[in-house]
Amino acid sequence: MFAKAFRVKSNTAIKGSDRRKLRADVTAVFPTLGTDQVSELVPGKEELNIVKLYAHRGDAVAVYVSGGNPILFELEKNLYPTVYTLWSYPDLLPTFTTWPLVLEKLVGGADLMLPGLVVPPAGLPQVQKGDLCAIALVGNRAPVAIGVATMSTAEMLASGLKGKGFSVLHTYQDHLWRSGDKSSPPSIAPLALDPPDLGEEKGSVQADATLQGDMRHLALEGEEEEDEEVQQMCGEKSQSEATEDPSVGGLNPDPTDSKTLQEQMDELLQRCFLHALKCRVKKADLPLLTSTLLGSHMFSCCPEGRQLDIKKSSYKKLSKFLQHMQQEQIIQVKELSKGVESIVAVDWKHPRITSFVIPEPSPTSQTIQEGSREQPYHPPDIKSLYCVPASMTLLFQESGHKKGSVLEGSEVRTIVINYAKKNDLVDADNKNLVKLDPILCDCILEKNEQHAVVKLPWDSLLSRCLEKLQPAYQVTFPGQEPIVKKGKIGPIDITLAQRASNKKVTVVRNLEAYGLDPCSVAAILQQRCQASTTVTPAPGAKDSLQVQIQGNQVHHLGRLLLEEYQLPRKHIQGLEKAPKPGRKK
Repeated sequence: MFAKAFRVKSNTAIKGSDRRKLRADVTAVFPTLGTDQVSELVPGKEELNIVKLYAHRGDAVAVYVSGGNPILFELEKNLYPTVYTLWSYPDLLPTFTTWPLVLEKLVGGADLMLPGLVVPPAGLPQVQKGDLCAIALVGNRAPVAIGVATMSTAEMLASGLKGKGFSVLHTYQDHLWRSGDKSSPPSIAPLALDPPDLGEEKGSVQADATLQGDMRHLALEGEEEEDEEVQQMCGEKSQSEATEDPSVGGLNPDPTDSKTLQEQMDELLQRCFLHALKCRVKKADLPLLTSTLLGSHMFSCCPEGRQLDIKKSSYKKLSKFLQHMQQEQIIQVKELSKGVESIVAVDWKHPRITSFVIPEPSPTSQTIQEGSREQPYHPPDIKSLYCVPASMTLLFQESGHKKGSVLEGSEVRTIVINYAKKNDLVDADNKNLVKLDPILCDCILEKNEQHAVVKLPWDSLLSRCLEKLQPAYQVTFPGQEPIVKKGKIGPIDITLAQRASNKKVTVVRNLEAYGLDPCSVAAILQQRCQASTTVTPAPGAKDSLQVQIQGNQVHHLGRLLLEEYQLPRKHIQGLEKAPKPGRKK
């Protein structure tokens, strides 16, 4: 869009009311940004202008400029960040990776073709058609372009990574970037699960040679006249298909296995498929999207230390593999909606399923990282307690307790019963009633009841007493001393948020209260969901982090927290937000 010079129509300062509206719009479009971050992006007092311009194709665009740099632009009532903004907030959008030589073509107005993507070991970020995405280069997470996905991740994978993947709107080095301070992208280290930097792994000379060879797998759309070298780069294979180095592709094959890499991957694919059908997929799940079978079930059945990559198998595509399984009459696949296949039937009595031996779970499959040490996660023992407030000290002082004393529910019951018996408050005519003396009246009755209620049943007396006490709780982690805190323990909170282009993200908060490391949980979910994850400070919570996962991943979260981590359901809030079977996430 900004590959050629644009024409400026007007440049005016933004008023205070318009700044507030812009902040509200930014918050609505990018809910992952905290209040402080939004205020930093759209300042309250510093210079902020709106530049109205016409792109070279005639599109009317409004550009917001702060500190001399364009930070946002608006096109057809849609708000987009510039690369300057993405360098400050690199995780604002799901990010796809391509090769450095592609950038020149993108700057020239080309769109990004799917063969040009670099597929990380954890898989591509989960997006839907029309979602706004960032594009970065191998070795640096700083985005160099933004574009709109022309198809969903599932469709990308189903196509074998062929065709146009993204309509590019804005790039580093285009004319919109040139209207700013023309700074270069910062160096942001790739995530741990990103592909390794070939330049660091094999030296600059070998990296250049490798890059030149691997660039055969790029395909670009744009300028009609391309030099011969780039034309040779436009192929059908992806980087993960071309490389023979398993450590780069993430296969991690069994070194003791004499079979070829392809044969090992075929076996791994069938193993994960049979494991998923035998243990994870239920009859109630049918019809089941084939993409859901892969992303939600088969990937999580992959053994520890192995990476499932269909493109490295002899099948190359999930659809071809499932056709083979259908020919063996294990499953039945149908296209219930145009272009989208679902599994509609499974023969759970098939010999291949019944004879499949479920592998022993890896002891590290439920590990939580602690520095360089790993240890299995065990849920804490959580016990509700009660704290004596100042208003009830007279009732509890006879038993040796004072203000701030912490008691269990059974202790409270015993103390109240003993108090009633010791002070001869049990009704002589009806043992189920307790007479209220002045201390009990002051402790448990409301003001309007002081002269109206003289007796209460035992259950009412005890329940009222518990209600008047202040809540507290005790958390005991295995091998550690109990921790007592006032108040009620907050649940693990799962919410869904809407982002740019109507994209959903799943946000999880308060993992730390249950001894869970947000960064470790994010890493596990990134692999299980095959979706990008980020860990950011939780808004309004001091020293607390939240995990954000692309798409509606409540089902994966529920399985992880309930089945693997064995946390009680009552301590998890938001599980009802999981997508209904067969419904698009």
